[in-house]
Order: sequence, then structure tokens, then C-alpha cells
Amino acid sequence: MEFMRIKSLLLALSLFTSCSGFAAEPVAEGNDPGSHESDWPSFRGVGAKGVANGYALPDSWNADAEEGEVTGVLWRVEVPGLGHSSPVVSGNQVLIATAIAEEGEAPLQVGRGGRPDAADDNGTQSWVVLSYDKKTGKELWRSTAHRGVPRATRHAKATHANTSVAVQGDRVVAFFGSEGLHCFDLQGNRIWNRDLGVINISKYGIGWGYASSPAIHGDRIAVICDDPSQPFVAVFRLSDGKEIWRRKRDDDCERSWGTPAIFSHSSRTQVVINGWPWIVAYDFENGNELWRIHGGGDNPVPTPFEAHGNIFITNAHGAQSPIYVVEPEASGDITPSDVDALTQNEGRKRGIVWSTLKGGSYMSTPVVYGDYLYLGSSSGILRCFNAKTGEKVYEKRLGSGASMIASLVAGDGKIYCACENGYVYVVGAGPEFKIKSRNAMGQPCFASPAISEGVIYLRTTGNLLAIHSPEE
Repeated sequence: MEFMRIKSLLLALSLFTSCSGFAAEPVAEGNDPGSHESDWPSFRGVGAKGVANGYALPDSWNADAEEGEVTGVLWRVEVPGLGHSSPVVSGNQVLIATAIAEEGEAPLQVGRGGRPDAADDNGTQSWVVLSYDKKTGKELWRSTAHRGVPRATRHAKATHANTSVAVQGDRVVAFFGSEGLHCFDLQGNRIWNRDLGVINISKYGIGWGYASSPAIHGDRIAVICDDPSQPFVAVFRLSDGKEIWRRKRDDDCERSWGTPAIFSHSSRTQVVINGWPWIVAYDFENGNELWRIHGGGDNPVPTPFEAHGNIFITNAHGAQSPIYVVEPEASGDITPSDVDALTQNEGRKRGIVWSTLKGGSYMSTPVVYGDYLYLGSSSGILRCFNAKTGEKVYEKRLGSGASMIASLVAGDGKIYCACENGYVYVVGAGPEFKIKSRNAMGQPCFASPAISEGVIYLRTTGNLLAIHSPEE
């Protein structure tokens, strides 16, 4: 089979491991790549859509013994270090990344804070990829990608390991910004690594931390490196790490934290980057620009994603919090002439299906489930729009302190909202706002959940948990 031929070729590249300086700890199980249907192979799952169907998912649970009997927890493990890296599922493995400080406990600001301070967390760290058995939570392997003093500071609410890994076949890719781009196999052996220099995503004179996860399509990896002093997007070959192309973004973007989104259609494959002051799409084959949108929120964090055949993009902070829905065949400057109202026929001809100036997300990537678009805010507001027309359906508050930094995910008729206050709110899908349950996790939730075969994998500030519906 073609897959086996490619896999054998890639395994030969493991000779790079002996030159890397870091060795993976041995593993004897959990190595098989999973099927497309059951995997959640990167940030937000397949296509960054955040949706998993086909299995019953839990309605309610309690993971905090202080709030009563613990229910619905399949397993729980303590995660070393600190990271907002979201879980990724491949075959029998759940993978996350973390940064482990050699001395002391890494500080993390939780709750609403005023000043944008850098964290006092600049000592020697180890950036580590961890693998756990999907069914039991047993640690299968851990591999150190890099060890050293951080080359850039981080925001007090961020971590040195914000990014999620991405899996394609038997390859695991982790990107830690200034600490490099790293490729392992599913046994934890290093295949290759690349140092892309210092990537200091800064504002107000401090580094806010790197947060753009890698995206894989075929044998290529897209990464965003929007350091304000030298922003660029680049594509590398998965098999050996060779750079395919690089595009400077000096006039396009001052900073961004979203993950590049790759969309493949009949005529072309494009990589879309949520940035400020421009959102830009590039040809995935050669880096040529395809289309762009001007304006928006000046701290772009959410990742673009595809639904109903169109590309959904949002951001916030500052004067604007727009939502743009873009046709995949868009071309040129498609900035709407009036984003205060939904664009009509003129906008559609220019590549915009609909857009609005208000209602977009600042931190959390939204989800489209069925005919509706759901967006969570850092102030605890859940907004719902008709995904096809842009008509606003509702705007409701989840609860006190229900700040949604984590991205929304959905499945089995439910929207899952993991919040900084240590609760996961389950909201019924559809035009009527209905909170089905409020579920205690025992610790704040910054990482976005993953879903696989009826189980929700949730990372808190200190633990990784598998939540399921116990059999009757």
C-alpha cells in the first residue's frame, strides 16, 4: 500500500534522532495511528471544526470531590509542568505538550486581571510532548523537544507551552515558537527539528507568548511566526523538515496567535491566517496571496475554520469584533464596504457571504453545529447566530466567572463550553438557549477539549481527564 511505503521511508529518517541531543523514553504500546473517524488529530480536531458526531456524549458529570461524589470520570492523571496545549487524539494515544520549570512552580494568573504583565517564569525549562493511553490514562512516553532558558517572555495568563501538537500518519509535530519546530514518531522518537529563531509575539513592550499551533496537510506543515519585527508564514515538508516556501508579512500583520487553517477545494488549497491589520489567505503550494480582509480586532486569536462550504473567521479587541464568512473561491481585497450590517449581493460577489461588526470572539474559537454558529466570550457571554444568514439568534450569559478562553466544541446535540472558573457548561444545540448542566472540573480550564469515540478529553491547569457517560 502507498501509505506503508511512505511510512517505511519516513521511519528511515529516525537516524536524525541520534544527532538531536535528546532521546525519547521507551514505549511499548499505543503506537498505532488511528482512523480518521475516531481521531482528533490537531487543535480543534479534523479541519479545526471542533465537531465530533456518531457517539453519545456525556450530559453531566462531576470531577471535583469537594463538590460531591465524583461521577463520569473515566480516568484522571496529573500533568507535570504548565501548559495550555489542548489534547490531541491519534489511535490509542492522547497527546499534549507542557513546559516543565527546573526550579519552583510556574506562576499562572487566573481570573480577570488589569495590567498586561509578563510572567516571572524565565528560568530553565524543558518543553515536553507527553503521550497517554486513551482508555486508561497510563503514560506511554514523554519526549523532550527542547531544554533551555525561554528566548521570549510570556503573558501572566499564558504558558510557555500554549500550542497543541498535530498528528499525520505516524508523525507528531510540535511547534513552540522560539523553542523550535519538532517532529517525532508515534513512539516518541525524534525525527527532525528546526530552529526558526526568536519569535517574540509582543505588545506593550513584553512578549505575550507564542500560541499558533502547526497545521498539517498531506506532507506539508504550515506555521505562523508573526513576531512584529519580522512576521512570516512558512511551509515545511513533514518527512524531513525541509522548508518549501516562506512569505514575509511585514505589511500584513503586526501580531497574531491563531493557528493557520488549511482548506482544500477542487481548484486550490489555501492557508488562511487570522491577523491584524489584515486577514490573508495564501496559496498552499507556493505562498502567493489569494485574498485579504482589512481591519478587525487588534489581538487576533481565534483560528479560521470551515462549515457549510465556507470559511468562518472572527476576532476581537479594540473597536471591532467582526465575524466574516468567506467563499472559498474569493480573490483580491474582499474587505466589506460596510461591516456594520450584513452584506448582501454586492458582498457575495466579492467573496463575503455575510459579515457583521459586532459579536465576534476575542480568545475562543467558535463552533458551527448544524445551522448555528456559537461564540464564547472571555466575559462569559455565549452568542448564537444563524450560520447561513448571519441573523443573530441569542446572546446569553453562562454564569458568574464563566470566562471562555478555551475554544468551543460540539457533538451529540450539545455545545461544550470549558471555562476559566473551573466548570464546563453544556448547552443544548439549537436556537433556544438552554444550559443542560454545569460540571465541576476542580481546576481552571484554559485548554480546548478533544472528543473521540464518546469520550471528552479535558485538560485543566494541573490534570488531564477523560469524561464519559458511564454504562447503565
